[in-house]
Amino acid sequence: MDTDRRRGGRGRAARLSALLACGVVVLAGCGAMPVTGDVKAVDASQPGDSQVQVYAVPPREGAAPSEVVDGFLESMTSDDPDFRTTRTYLTAEAAHRWQPGEGTTVLAQAPSRNGPTVLGKQDKNTETTYTLTGEQVAAVDAQSSYRPLAPSEYSQMLHLVREKVADGRQEWRIDIVPDGLVLGQSDFKRLYRSVNKYYFAAGPADDEPALVADPVYVRNRTDPVTRMDTATQTVRTLLEGPSNWLRPVVDSRFPVGTALKTGVTSLAPDDQNVLKVPLNKEADQAGQGECRMMAAQVLFTLRDLTSARVGQVELQGERGPLCSLGADEAEDYTADNGSGSPDSQYFVDDKGHVQRIPGSSRGSGDPEPVIGPLGSGTEAMSAVGVARDEQQAAAVSANQQFLYVSSLAEESEPAPPAVTSRAEKASDRLSAPSWDGRGDLWVADRDPQDPKLLRLVDGAGEPQEVSVPGLNGGRIEALRMSADGVRIALRVSDNGLTTLHIGRVERHGSGEAEQVSVEDLRQAAPQLADVSAVSWSGRSRLVVVGKEEGGVQQVRYVQADGSTSSSGVLPGVNQVTAVAAADDDQLPLMADTESDGIVKLSPGDNWQTVLKDGSSLVYPG
Repeated sequence: MDTDRRRGGRGRAARLSALLACGVVVLAGCGAMPVTGDVKAVDASQPGDSQVQVYAVPPREGAAPSEVVDGFLESMTSDDPDFRTTRTYLTAEAAHRWQPGEGTTVLAQAPSRNGPTVLGKQDKNTETTYTLTGEQVAAVDAQSSYRPLAPSEYSQMLHLVREKVADGRQEWRIDIVPDGLVLGQSDFKRLYRSVNKYYFAAGPADDEPALVADPVYVRNRTDPVTRMDTATQTVRTLLEGPSNWLRPVVDSRFPVGTALKTGVTSLAPDDQNVLKVPLNKEADQAGQGECRMMAAQVLFTLRDLTSARVGQVELQGERGPLCSLGADEAEDYTADNGSGSPDSQYFVDDKGHVQRIPGSSRGSGDPEPVIGPLGSGTEAMSAVGVARDEQQAAAVSANQQFLYVSSLAEESEPAPPAVTSRAEKASDRLSAPSWDGRGDLWVADRDPQDPKLLRLVDGAGEPQEVSVPGLNGGRIEALRMSADGVRIALRVSDNGLTTLHIGRVERHGSGEAEQVSVEDLRQAAPQLADVSAVSWSGRSRLVVVGKEEGGVQQVRYVQADGSTSSSGVLPGVNQVTAVAAADDDQLPLMADTESDGIVKLSPGDNWQTVLKDGSSLVYPG
């Protein structure tokens, strides 16, 4: 357990579970002990070890108030079914009233117990109060959605009284307790895992349907409240609908009220890798087209659960099978990934021309100038962005004042600038451009006198200003659009700090009358106080380059909900100024560096230099 718990004075040794050498079985209050193998004490808060299973034990007879509080906190870190043992630390009324599924407060360390405190006219022999304190770093709501927070003070009161128990004894029990769980960060990572559930991007009926990842946290192994395994928990959260943050921009194809059939607690594919999902009668309302889209949602939701390995989903209603869909067929519903071939890389050479490294070379091919004025014109460029179908590109001039758009499919004459910044300094002008999966082009004008986010529909026409109401005086320094077109990652500078924010792209109306805004900005990876580069890496993950306050630069993965993990830190590379990742995680991660030029990191390898001269390397998007 964390050191602050040791200092809390618990009789921890008497309650510690024992762990067999195989690392999966923990015993507490057992009738027999194993006769072979080493037995060792388990720290329930040891980070990352999801195989450690902790069993709760009830309060001992005559336990002091401090022991009751400590035992309650410790029991919350267990896999106690329905938290039945955890509730034995509460009064009968509080045990009935307490709702552990109402969310989770995540603290940097396990909560500290302060007290006791006797308030007002309390009789210290019949009631007392303790305060739980700590540094809150995240919150998980009742929808299982994770939200990182800038570290803030946590303080919550537990009130205890003496209550008559079954045999007539008077024992200390907690009668005032907040709903939900309170866990240290290491316990949270041990008990929960991040999964993506998938919904369809909302839009006009004639748009190609594209799936959008909605990250949530579910319980490792069996959920104490529902008794569902991880796969079943994940499907249940999918059926409950999108998170509140994503709900305005996505749709679920499941009819309202659709749920798993009563009593289903385990889902697993058969020996043919077919997963059969029993649903209630509301699912019978779906037609065949809708049903196949429902199955696609399930397939994509379960594809990251390596234990599932689902090759086909069969949805079953009240009257039998509704439809089935294979994994290959589900690929028709992916967000627009462009041409379907391995993504090429594009960069600006030392003469300011845009060049292409063929996608089939995985970053090792010979560069070639792109077709058109961006590859052979007289105007030098400083940054480039390529449409996901690789038919168009946009580039910012060397002085960062002009944005040019050009075809990559055929020769054309230089076009006038699509966007012009009026700022005096180059660093206050245009950001690098980015294309979304719908084919729209985005760029930020950083002019201090008139900063704005701009969108060009299909990369052409008059730039449309996009409102970003959550900036609160901050300035967009750089942006990257997601492939699904419903999220945008922003580097925002404010008061000397540059932080990462993720916003929801809302679209209202259609055609020329369509209004677009970026809503509900959320800070991602708030521990990084100086973010210097960012790129999307797949459907719900970003690669971020930044520093913690007083720390050194690091390259790490950040989930779309802003959560991070210790395993997400990548091998170090010096002085990174830009980073680029592809939708396919088997393609190398690329980075611009001040000292080594453009470098790449292939899966299972170390950083290698690709080009000594050149900058602004990007994948399409």
